[in-house]
Amino acid sequence: MAKRDYSVEQIVIIAKDDDERFETEPDAVISLEEAHELYGSDLELGDELRSPFILEEYGRTASFNLFKELQYHIQRQVERDLFEKYREKLGKIMIGTVNRVDEKENTFIEIGELKGLLSQRNRIKGEKFKRGDTVKALLRYVSIDPEMGMFLELTRTSPKFLEKLMEKEVPEIADESVTIVASARIPGQRAKLALKTDFSNIDPIGAAVGVKGVRINAVSAELNGENIDCIDYSPIPEVFITRSLSPAIIQSVKITSAKDKKVLVNITSDQKAKAIGKSGINIRLASMLTGYTIELNEIAGITDKSKDNYGNKNTEIEKTTNTDALADLFK
Repeated sequence: MAKRDYSVEQIVIIAKDDDERFETEPDAVISLEEAHELYGSDLELGDELRSPFILEEYGRTASFNLFKELQYHIQRQVERDLFEKYREKLGKIMIGTVNRVDEKENTFIEIGELKGLLSQRNRIKGEKFKRGDTVKALLRYVSIDPEMGMFLELTRTSPKFLEKLMEKEVPEIADESVTIVASARIPGQRAKLALKTDFSNIDPIGAAVGVKGVRINAVSAELNGENIDCIDYSPIPEVFITRSLSPAIIQSVKITSAKDKKVLVNITSDQKAKAIGKSGINIRLASMLTGYTIELNEIAGITDKSKDNYGNKNTEIEKTTNTDALADLFK
């Protein structure tokens, strides 16, 4: 191996007398007056004074201490550079390889120069990883731990992860011709997305779902089979809430407190179970998506026998259940 030469210089900066570095780094600064006395009057504030640092003159111990000091500062600079590099990637999808899974089911993932931590609470319920698996996750934080050093905190349960997956899978979302206005998830079970577009020739729901569901199914598969509902966003709260409770057919929506964001939803008995959903999932997601606390009020509705008499084309029934007609009322 070829021998490498190196040189070490001591750099001292000319600073004002009240510069705080005289307290924190006294060896790194010199006053303008002292610099003039020692090196000449042509020097100015901010100039650097460089002098060679001869290691041989300081002995083995001093050289070793200098080496450790340099090593420390180089490591800190590397960490700062890495921190800035990954801080710019916050909220983006990271892809890495599983290194190990501990007894608490925390998953450690190799991502570039750093390790990623996908904790058990940030993992979708029911999914399992093993060493060598490739994993996608959203970068939440860049953290520093005394034992682990710098690491990336990852999540697969955030609604933002769903949004980013949709962005990668749906070109219309990636180019912003379709916008995700809001999202809500119960990870691994069900999710709702509110979509809108300003282009009359684009169907936001069709774009998100894809031909034969190919796009939405790809995202669902990445989320361990999570069912994803897409709805048309409306700026009219009553309409938005009605759509968010799909597949239930809503009779009417009344905002009981605009300040506290509370609404009363009138619904017939045969639609109540659909509005609530299994284990309350549908109404919880609707509330999360819209930001409103939703109270259901069961009202008398048309019986199955009566429905046969009225038929599906009854005008009055269509007026109360069609969300587009409801939207027209608020224009």
